[in-house]
Amino acid sequence: MYSNDIRGGLDYGLCRHGKSRVRFRGPIPDLGGDYLACLGGSETFGRFHPDPWPQLLGDHLGAPIVNFGQVNAGLDLFLQDPEVLRIASAAKLCVMQVIGAQNMSNRFYTVHPRRNDRFVKASDTLVMLYPDVDFSQIAFTGALMSTLFDTSPERFEVVVREVQVAWVSRMRLILGHLPPPVHLLWFAEKPPPKTARAALIPPLQDPTFVTREMLGSLASRTGGLVEVIEPAAEHCTKGMVYSEFDAMIAAGMLSAKAHEQAAQVLSDTLRDSWAAPRKERGDL
Repeated sequence: MYSNDIRGGLDYGLCRHGKSRVRFRGPIPDLGGDYLACLGGSETFGRFHPDPWPQLLGDHLGAPIVNFGQVNAGLDLFLQDPEVLRIASAAKLCVMQVIGAQNMSNRFYTVHPRRNDRFVKASDTLVMLYPDVDFSQIAFTGALMSTLFDTSPERFEVVVREVQVAWVSRMRLILGHLPPPVHLLWFAEKPPPKTARAALIPPLQDPTFVTREMLGSLASRTGGLVEVIEPAAEHCTKGMVYSEFDAMIAAGMLSAKAHEQAAQVLSDTLRDSWAAPRKERGDL
């Protein structure tokens, strides 16, 4: 449905948790008891969705939910926010949406610490690798990736390999902060690519550059991977709230039906764990 609000029409109840500088979707639940923490990107935040999958999951389980989703988030957003890690680490259960690898700083480029899709600067290493690119004209990581690939697919592969290694390393750091076992959610238009090369070929699939092999390397640290796939042809804006200005963006996002499916599959997966007595880390 359309809203007269050009910004999207929904009141997301944006709020800050403690000393965090990032505003997340509200409301803030009572953190004095058991709660479930959901970390992720745009789909976890639920742009244009009155009831994104974290809220629906909480409804299914009867669980208070902390939604740490952020539009276009990269892993840096969580690792550089001690308050988010502190609150998430105290949760009874955690679900983390798999988010792409391009929106995080690495030895080739730096991104904004909170708006991770904003390209800040290229390192000397990247300038040496791509002396034929004017980085001063690039503002977003998506544009950076397109420029690097168009300039040289061979050199682009070098950058992506580095980003993939950094992603796995930082995922391990994040998982080390969270209460095990963390359940991962792959929520996308296509399943994870099987090979690294398949993840390199534009148009880039979201979550960008993450492969099944990379996810497999984290298996010992997680409670499993839930995959919810909605092909682009099945996207539908029914139930979403957005302005006419945002209609094209909304049409490209996963549907309310997909959010409900994700919540249902996750609730089936987590129901016994949520109902069971809480286990402290030392008991695991």
